[in-house]
Amino acid sequence: MFRDDFVPRVTVAAIAERDGKFLMIEETVSGKLCINQPAGHWDRGESLAEAAAREALEESGYQFTPLGLVGIYTWTRKDKDRTFVRFCFHGEVSNQPVSDKLDDGIERAIWMTRDEVATEAKKPGRIRSPMVLAGIDAYLAGTRLPLSAVSLIT
Repeated sequence: MFRDDFVPRVTVAAIAERDGKFLMIEETVSGKLCINQPAGHWDRGESLAEAAAREALEESGYQFTPLGLVGIYTWTRKDKDRTFVRFCFHGEVSNQPVSDKLDDGIERAIWMTRDEVATEAKKPGRIRSPMVLAGIDAYLAGTRLPLSAVSLIT
């Protein structure tokens, strides 16, 4: 049975690795600090790769250049009956942050190893969603699609 009110939320995420550590952000969600990749909602009129670059800058202060797609993930947050579709891009970031103005709720950008993220994921509510670690693991497994796999048709 299909629901008439089913509208998945399309989001993007940026994976950037440097010296075995991943660019992450710490943000306040519902009054609790949690870990996420720089990520957010896709805005009308931009490509998904452009959205990932914008979100990375807004949330981490780093300039992110998408190089490819790691994966597309779906997850339903059962407590709020919301389904998310996340396009996870890998890419490069500037050597230093280019902006110190971060989105509301973002506490800081941090660099973490995969194991540090996994340790945090074991703590209830500490990781924004299971898509965070899934993206890192796919990246480390070598999953890569070209940017042309996701195209904006205008």
